[in-house]
Amino acid sequence: MERLNDPAVVRRILEETEVWAVVGLGDNPARPAYGVARFLRSKGKRIVPVHPSAATVHGERGYASLADIPFDVDVVDVFRRSGSAGAVADEALARPEVSGVWFQLGVVDDAAARRVLASGRAMVMDRCPAIEWPRLPG
Repeated sequence: MERLNDPAVVRRILEETEVWAVVGLGDNPARPAYGVARFLRSKGKRIVPVHPSAATVHGERGYASLADIPFDVDVVDVFRRSGSAGAVADEALARPEVSGVWFQLGVVDDAAARRVLASGRAMVMDRCPAIEWPRLPG
């Protein structure tokens, strides 16, 4: 899994993607997903809330599942417990346009990471884009 959390991959995901499906993003401003989604929007990303409530968040319509999103998604950002993350990764892999899967801080599933990497897609695990962005060189 030498490509896991590769700095060049992290940079590419942050700089070259546009549409982020944020799994676990509901309309509760006290939750970390809410703040990270706001941060991603401030960097020009379109965020797509994915939550059972399908709530509209930050002006973007929500969807109950990844399969319900009727347009292409570049990255699937996972704010779920580690025990649920593998199933979300598999849903992401079912969408051929998804170029990367990002597991947030504290979300770790090595088997899921291996599946994502084996598919030829980017994988970032146990990291936060709001923390990684300021670390980008120049």
